[in-house]
Amino acid sequence: MLLMAVGGIAQAQADDDVQLIKQGEYVSRLGDCAACHSLAGKPAFSGGLAIKSNLGTIYSTNITPDKDHGIGNYSEQQFADAVRKGVLPDGSRLYPAMPYPDYAKINDQDMHALYVYFTKGVKASGEQPPVTDLSFPFSQRWGMRFWNWAFTADKPFQPIDGASAEVNRGAYLVESLGHCGSCHTPRGLGMNEKALDSSDAQFLAGGSLNDWQVPALRGVAHWDKQEIVDYLGKGRNDKAAVGGEMTSVVANSTAYMTDADLQAIAAYLKFLGGNPSLPASDPQTVSATEAKLTTAKNLTPGERLYLDNCGACHFVTGKGAPGVFPQLDQATIVNAQDPTGLIHTILAGAQQPSTARAPSTLAMPGFAARLSDDQVAQLSTFIRQGWSNKAPAVTAEQVSKVRKTLGQ
Repeated sequence: MLLMAVGGIAQAQADDDVQLIKQGEYVSRLGDCAACHSLAGKPAFSGGLAIKSNLGTIYSTNITPDKDHGIGNYSEQQFADAVRKGVLPDGSRLYPAMPYPDYAKINDQDMHALYVYFTKGVKASGEQPPVTDLSFPFSQRWGMRFWNWAFTADKPFQPIDGASAEVNRGAYLVESLGHCGSCHTPRGLGMNEKALDSSDAQFLAGGSLNDWQVPALRGVAHWDKQEIVDYLGKGRNDKAAVGGEMTSVVANSTAYMTDADLQAIAAYLKFLGGNPSLPASDPQTVSATEAKLTTAKNLTPGERLYLDNCGACHFVTGKGAPGVFPQLDQATIVNAQDPTGLIHTILAGAQQPSTARAPSTLAMPGFAARLSDDQVAQLSTFIRQGWSNKAPAVTAEQVSKVRKTLGQ
């Protein structure tokens, strides 16, 4: 009888571990751990991603349960301290390329599941990633103690008073595991996020990442709730498709979220409000652009380049095809003050990720080999000033600067 009881306890523990591993794997998707810690051709979560920053190149670490190169010797508390506080077991400090200022809000239940997943559900790898070696004084990791004191908040997630359970679930996901603020919140002089939660109007108010203008997410006035859900779950909606860093976010994280969690995120972003809508479409200017492209007479160089290179997919209306080719009229990337994102897309092209909700992979070719800097500038300027768009012109010098970054 005793052996049967012991066996039953062992089986129950094994069943609990299986459930926790499954839960922890989902939590890791919510936290987008794979985006930084998994590289193609390398064992999962063995690190090695080169993260370029203003301070130098920071390499992601091995977070498999390997005892020599990974986290195999971490206790659960040491694991939680690394994730939430950026403090390793030996007392050394992580750089905030690891978004621990946001992960600080991960609740105990999710943290426990995450620990069980990474220690029992991930295969150990002895892969040794390159060691981060920044120049002085940034090489002095002990200095991060003062940065943390000034710019992080060691407190759990705070639900929003009066908000629905759905909105608060979305708030938890966005403010903690999703670490959306690390890209979509403006940065201060210390490269810190200026706000860490919705109590501050600067939170998710937009910013800049690698010279790409990152849009504000407060209210997302130009999309309805379902369009937000589709964008995160499919990598596309009837108006836009992911590009830049968001391609990885969707491919590794949001595409795996449940419908309920995607709906919660959309509800939270809509709840925030505060993001001004785009100027109303001007039917007269839209019609004028469409009519000129249709007749194809007396075209400017930019208009001719558009018809020759873009019109087949985005059409003379600039509306593209719902769920297939993105809309250019009133698009955020087109109207951004900094045209880097648009220029980069024209030069390098873009590819939508294949997701369970939208398996087809649609690609836009790059035109770097086909168009000169001056031609790309003329094309970009037309797109930014055609239809309802009213963005500043683009120069050949701006194109040249972006072209030099391709392949880096």
